[in-house]
Amino acid sequence: MTSLTGKTALVTGASRGIGRAIATRLAREGAHVAVHYGRNHTAAKETVSAIQAAGGQAFAVHAELGEPGDAEALWAAFDAHADGLDVLVNNAGILGDQGEITTVTREHFERLFAVNTTAPFFVTRLALPRLRDGGRIITVGTMLTRGPAMAQAIDYAMSKAPLDVLTSTLAKQLGPRGITVNLVAPGVIDTDMHQGRLVGEALTWLESLSPLGRLGTAEDVADTVAFLASDDSRYMTGHRLDVSGGTTV
Repeated sequence: MTSLTGKTALVTGASRGIGRAIATRLAREGAHVAVHYGRNHTAAKETVSAIQAAGGQAFAVHAELGEPGDAEALWAAFDAHADGLDVLVNNAGILGDQGEITTVTREHFERLFAVNTTAPFFVTRLALPRLRDGGRIITVGTMLTRGPAMAQAIDYAMSKAPLDVLTSTLAKQLGPRGITVNLVAPGVIDTDMHQGRLVGEALTWLESLSPLGRLGTAEDVADTVAFLASDDSRYMTGHRLDVSGGTTV
């Protein structure tokens, strides 16, 4: 895969889980990585330290997504460390309580959309003046927007579906600048976001959904994002890349 040396990347929600794996992989490829976090400063610091210990370059960026002025705060923090951007990875998101429609409250529903939909939209909007021509926008969605949606994930799937539209629309708008816009759609990934849920019969059932017979890992998603961030994917744009281990087949 082509190197990202000399490139600057921002990964939202990079203090843990999939975001941390993405930030680590992009740094390994030579990118200078902005590690965004919302509340867990310690975890973000650990991510930055791990990247630096491995010989990479990284810095932490704080902004609480889903709150008024979130995108502005994020980019103000970024601008204090870097001059321009080459790769934007919209990864930050929340699962919520995962209830059926009868249990979803308005407060919970609006919080999901604030973090999973509104925040990446405006983070991306404010990224455009900073994003260099030939850059990359990569968004982490979910298999549930087109695959077998579970009743208890209806609100989460709904909050992620607009990102599919954002991807295809921006791909057309930004093509003249040589900027590619793609989305990765993970299945169930074994991270702390699912802590307490992936056990016993539930774990066995979820593993059986994939022809590969296992859950995905954060590294499975990170490797796919690294490909999309590289020049090897230069003629791919507006694409939704399923990373569910065949769960949606």
